[in-house]
Amino acid sequence: HRVRDAGVAGSNPATPTIPFFPAAKACPRAVRRIVDKLPALGSPPHMTPSLRTLLIAAGVACVLAAPAAEAAHPGRRPPAAIGYSRDAQRVLVQARAAAGGAGWNYLRGWHETGRVGGRPYESWFDPLRYGMRIETREPAGLHVHGYNGLGEWEILPDGQVHGGDGLPTVAEARTTAFLTVYGFFYPGRFDARGGYLGVRQADGRAFDVVEVKPYGGKARELWFDRRTHLLGRIVDRSGPRPVTVSLSDYRRVGPVQVAMRFTVEGAPVQDRQVESLTFQPADRDRFGLPRP
Repeated sequence: HRVRDAGVAGSNPATPTIPFFPAAKACPRAVRRIVDKLPALGSPPHMTPSLRTLLIAAGVACVLAAPAAEAAHPGRRPPAAIGYSRDAQRVLVQARAAAGGAGWNYLRGWHETGRVGGRPYESWFDPLRYGMRIETREPAGLHVHGYNGLGEWEILPDGQVHGGDGLPTVAEARTTAFLTVYGFFYPGRFDARGGYLGVRQADGRAFDVVEVKPYGGKARELWFDRRTHLLGRIVDRSGPRPVTVSLSDYRRVGPVQVAMRFTVEGAPVQDRQVESLTFQPADRDRFGLPRP
């Protein structure tokens, strides 16, 4: 019962999803018996009937052993390197349905304009695969920050250029690109790990909290309002003190419902108000560092 992106055409996951098979640890002896009876090196490459029978029998043994292993160690499930827990999936399915459901399948681009900390900005993101470009009008001039899925880069107002995959903030850029397009609604496109942390209270409201870490990115807590199922808070606990962003001013834009106001608790200079949002796809060259 995973959250699915309904096989959207043009999907291009950056890395393949790695499945986790809890039954694999339940039958090591069966596997060893197969290995002991495999033909020696140099034997004919075809599979003999006896070997085929051994493999089938071992597969059945693994399947039958899995419930016994779970019963022997109830609740002990090692976390998957990639994928969402069952409870996390439940919360994300509810959130996706509340915010537009299948409408998310039709998005091919993400173009915003607005103000962050009172300064005008324009940004482009790619909801099909990682891509980000943010242009901010600062007092000293235009600041451009980009990420193409592999490397992060920026052009400072004075014209200085920094780029490459060695920047210390590349994981933050990947996380921003993931969260802005609600990448947790697309597990078939963006690999991530997610687990359910339980119910939390804040500002008189109850939230279902899911911790999500995109592959190659940073972990964030996503707080979904238990009444509306919409994303209400994003908490970053990677620094010395938690940083909380509150999402509000939800509006229907095309086929989906998204937040237009982002308030950073204790840092109003980082507050962001989205003034316009469209879903036209951007040229992928926009996400890369311009050639000289």
